[in-house]
Amino acid sequence: MNEARIDKWMWAVRIFKTRTIAAEACKKGRISINGALAKAARTVKPGDIIQVRKPPVTYSFKVLQPIEKRVGAKLVAEMMENVTTPEQYELLEMSRVSGFVNRAKGTGRPTKKDRRSLEEFTEPEFLDDFNFEFDFEEE
Repeated sequence: MNEARIDKWMWAVRIFKTRTIAAEACKKGRISINGALAKAARTVKPGDIIQVRKPPVTYSFKVLQPIEKRVGAKLVAEMMENVTTPEQYELLEMSRVSGFVNRAKGTGRPTKKDRRSLEEFTEPEFLDDFNFEFDFEEE
């Protein structure tokens, strides 16, 4: 066997946990083979370079042996070679260090500290000094 489907291969070498997730990544345009976007049914051959975008990092793998049956984790090194550049791993480390600075929308409620700093930012200070009374009489 000199060829294998890209979704099956990525599942077999444990890049993705399930084949469904691998196929979904192809559909979303996160997988490219030798620089060209790949559909799930696209075949890979030995020597192909596969790029997998898992934000913020783009991983690169070289196909050594195309397989469609899942193998043990120890055998994965014979099937592929990780050729990801060190800069990509630096990006990963930077995002890990930054922590919760850029919290994505919908990832939970703000903390009490977040709420207080937000209120401090949105409420003008000069309003605290005055006592406003409004008369809403009809004419």
